[in-house]
Amino acid sequence: MISVTEMMGSPSSLFSAYASIMASTMLFRSILNDLLPKPVRSFLVNVFHRLFKCKTNKLTLVIDEFYNGIARNQIFDAVEVYLSTRIGPNVDRLKIDNCSNKKVISIRLEKNEKVTDAYQGIELDWKFLSVEQESNGGQQRDMSTRSASGGGNTRRSFELSFQKRHKEIILTSYVPFIQERAKEMKKKERVLKMYTLGGLRNGRSYGVSWDAINLDHPSTFATLAMEAEQKTAVIADLDRFLTRKEFYKRVGRAWKRGYLLYGPPGTGKSSLVAAMANYLKFDVYDLQLSNVAADSDLRDLLVGIGNRSILVIEDIDCSIDLPDRQRAGKESSGKNSNTRPQLTLSGLLNFIDGLWSTCGDQRVIIFTTNHVEKLDQALLRPGRMDMHIHMSYCSFHGFKILAENYLGISEADLVRCHAGVLAEIESLIAGSEVTPAEVAEEFMKSEDPHVTLDGLVKFLSNRKTKTKKTEENGGMVRAKESEMANKSTEDM
Repeated sequence: MISVTEMMGSPSSLFSAYASIMASTMLFRSILNDLLPKPVRSFLVNVFHRLFKCKTNKLTLVIDEFYNGIARNQIFDAVEVYLSTRIGPNVDRLKIDNCSNKKVISIRLEKNEKVTDAYQGIELDWKFLSVEQESNGGQQRDMSTRSASGGGNTRRSFELSFQKRHKEIILTSYVPFIQERAKEMKKKERVLKMYTLGGLRNGRSYGVSWDAINLDHPSTFATLAMEAEQKTAVIADLDRFLTRKEFYKRVGRAWKRGYLLYGPPGTGKSSLVAAMANYLKFDVYDLQLSNVAADSDLRDLLVGIGNRSILVIEDIDCSIDLPDRQRAGKESSGKNSNTRPQLTLSGLLNFIDGLWSTCGDQRVIIFTTNHVEKLDQALLRPGRMDMHIHMSYCSFHGFKILAENYLGISEADLVRCHAGVLAEIESLIAGSEVTPAEVAEEFMKSEDPHVTLDGLVKFLSNRKTKTKKTEENGGMVRAKESEMANKSTEDM
């Protein structure tokens, strides 16, 4: 009778045979890698997988975070919100967060976690994937954390698996159900976001991208030190914009609105932006053009902006020296035509009202400037900046709003208890050229209304005196210049 050892050979002979096979395999693989180009090898591997792939009744839908690698996939966002309500006891790892103005903790799946759902008796298996893709052609490696704003070379996706026979129900009923449910949840737990330029993940640079923080700015139209007529006009314009989706579609225009806020520093331009965001319930994207190197980077950023959002470019006159279209054309045709791409005025204009401006709905674009006369006229025409809002010095009406905000004194209380000081402030504030920010700073100095109002009177008196002297000196300089000009003319 032949023993097992005799049939299989000794352990040393088995190990020698195994080593010989592995060495032959490695040699054959090395020869293939040297002789066959990478595309050919990939094609042969795919053919091999297709030939020997086991038939299955399961269908898997892949839902990537970005559509075509540029625009955000709204289905991904909806699934992320929806699955937070479907987390069962079998899930081992979760991500949670909370902020000061949220009543509940936000729960999200961690990478590679699975969730089971059911819809109309159909069993559905969900899996969340997060993979970092090396841009230099290296191997992929999982990434445990990922900013919700996107950016970088990380691919995040959800996979949904189910029986193939249920495909129609899933696509026509289940997916729309998820989107509607997520919309209701977002509306209920709405927290406004402020997006700023980022680009660093774990100490590594991934290029320009958006980073988000919660927008907790308390400014509202009720607290703004603006003239009542101007405030009413802005609110009416915003309301009209929100309700005109079909109108914009019918006339062939992108559903967006442009505002130019101009005036001296401290007149409330940033507060007005925050008030508009709180009124519309829109997220804010704060874009610093000085950090954008080229038109292509600007395109990626603007396409990544979500719907129902406000894009703010503050101090547009001094954010960056944008080459105008004529100068850019001369440079491109001259000796320096091989220089690296740059951000240009024509590129910015194209993203404001060109073809790229249609990549999104319900968007508000706001430019702010202290010097409107310095802006290129191409930025100011209707269709780009539809409404120009002059943020001027503090008026008597603005003073009364600030007094109520900071001192808790209504207009009736001002008239009843501080009539003498009130009349003095009304006469002084008209020609003092004082900003709402300066008046607010005076209100911060004391909680006693009498002390605060007396201090404001002194401040306004000093400011009016300085303003008068400045105007007199300016008049003398202009008169002297005119006299010298006339004398030169007579000498000629």
